[in-house]
Amino acid sequence: MVSENILMTGNEAMAQAAITAGCHFYAGYPITPQNELIAYMAKHMPDQERVFIQAESELAAINMVFGAAASGKRAMTSSSSPGISLKQEGISYLAAAELPAVIINVMRGGPGLGNIATSQSDYFQATRGGGHGDYFTPCFAPWSVQEAYELVKLIFDLSDYYRTPSLILADAIIGQMMEPLNLKTKYPISRKLPQKTWALTGARKRKPKVIRSLILKEGALCEHNEHLRKKWEEIKAKEQRFATYKSKAIEYLVIAYGSQARLIQEAVDILRKDGIKIGLFRPISLWPYPVKGLKKTSKDVKKIFVVEQSLGQMVDDVRLALPKNEVHFLGKAGGGIPDVGQIIKFIKKKIKT
Repeated sequence: MVSENILMTGNEAMAQAAITAGCHFYAGYPITPQNELIAYMAKHMPDQERVFIQAESELAAINMVFGAAASGKRAMTSSSSPGISLKQEGISYLAAAELPAVIINVMRGGPGLGNIATSQSDYFQATRGGGHGDYFTPCFAPWSVQEAYELVKLIFDLSDYYRTPSLILADAIIGQMMEPLNLKTKYPISRKLPQKTWALTGARKRKPKVIRSLILKEGALCEHNEHLRKKWEEIKAKEQRFATYKSKAIEYLVIAYGSQARLIQEAVDILRKDGIKIGLFRPISLWPYPVKGLKKTSKDVKKIFVVEQSLGQMVDDVRLALPKNEVHFLGKAGGGIPDVGQIIKFIKKKIKT
């Protein structure tokens, strides 16, 4: 039995959130820095009479999730950057078959095997589908242990509502750090979840159902993709989420997500003491990107600053959203973190130029 208030790592909090949300099936394969998540599930899922499987590979894990999701059960997997790459074919199949599932990526340095340090270099993969074909996956990025817990619960509901695989994109700092967690908080969606009438539950007393992604009849796949496109458009319109910090009456705006936004918040406080009117915009939904909120927040600003633990990925979405604004980028990859001092120096230099 877990206490209502407890110290937990982000990885453990996301695992507990999945259990609280009714995750019935988990399949995964160990990889740092998300191993605490799989260890927590291994320990606690059997206590709830639910299924935990340490698969023989990442490919096996995602295909096991496909099978569990097809039966109508809430299913999840987790991994870290190169492991998520191996799951991409299965995620594409989930999207095509309209199967709800949750995938958690605790990002590490890359490309290749990279290292086990924090990174945000999987943004393109997470927000552009990642696998083959035309599809998108809702993707949320927490900036604290508490928010990681809340977003996992939320995204299980969103996955069921839209019949889609969905992602939590956490960096290694979020996964590894420990913070106080209130397990009683709720982050529900405001819509009633549909019955899973499509689920494969045995056909002894009903006509057989089919779940598939292979659609060969002439014109049928085009029609199916159009159906999916309408769903993606609905998600884009309804599921944009963001947070701001000291964003009223500002001249400058910094944009960051995940753990990097925590450093930006400290930098904003220091810069404001120096008389610089600056605020923070933090995307929570990376797809759909919170374009409406960003446009409103940045309406009267002179310059935009984007800071990432990458060579520059989210900055592309910022420039697409704000094509007329002056956007400056600061980033480090491979486990590098733009620290508070570097951020302040960078912003002050760009303000003067």
